[in-house]
Amino acid sequence: MTDILLIRHGETDWNVDQRLQGHIDIGLNAEGRRQVLALGVALAGEGIDAVFASDLQRARDTAQAIATAAGLPVEIDAGLRERCYGAFEGLRHVEIEQRYPEAYRQWRAREPDARFPAGERPAETMREFYQRSVQSVQRILAGAQGKVAIVTHGGVLEYLHHWASGSDFVLPRSFDIFNASVNRLQWDGQRARIRSWGEIGHLQREALDEVDR
Repeated sequence: MTDILLIRHGETDWNVDQRLQGHIDIGLNAEGRRQVLALGVALAGEGIDAVFASDLQRARDTAQAIATAAGLPVEIDAGLRERCYGAFEGLRHVEIEQRYPEAYRQWRAREPDARFPAGERPAETMREFYQRSVQSVQRILAGAQGKVAIVTHGGVLEYLHHWASGSDFVLPRSFDIFNASVNRLQWDGQRARIRSWGEIGHLQREALDEVDR
């Protein structure tokens, strides 16, 4: 049996501005740095056995605070990255709707195989991103024992919630995804089960949840 702590990275300025980050490597802001320090303190006594993180800076720095408190290294896995949104990256919702009205409609309709216009990188479809997210965590769990902390992004957490709860990934999100929140799952070698979701008591005040619903 493996206990999983799924953790979203701390706050960034682009979270506050509701600007899509995707694969753009945005760092934590001052509030995000405060959040991850609080997170490291809160999890120091958890008995974590391994810490994994997306290779993007906002996740790496969040994971480092947890790992330092636990006396562990951070193991980097690029498969834990946020979804690549192609040309949408760096834009706010209103800007996406103005520039790419049809692609924006497909996004809001949660069409699973719609591919948005390419930007610096080609965009992933919902289905591709779901499969990548789940397969990356399954790969980590195949070699893990004890309690594992996985620091990743809001989109990844959304799809892992669908995976663990057995719901269709195209369904609209009905649960919160907070910056620097702790979400607890248990893995029995066959399937994951959600034990608790959206723990933010360690943050002193409610963290930002701006992930697209």
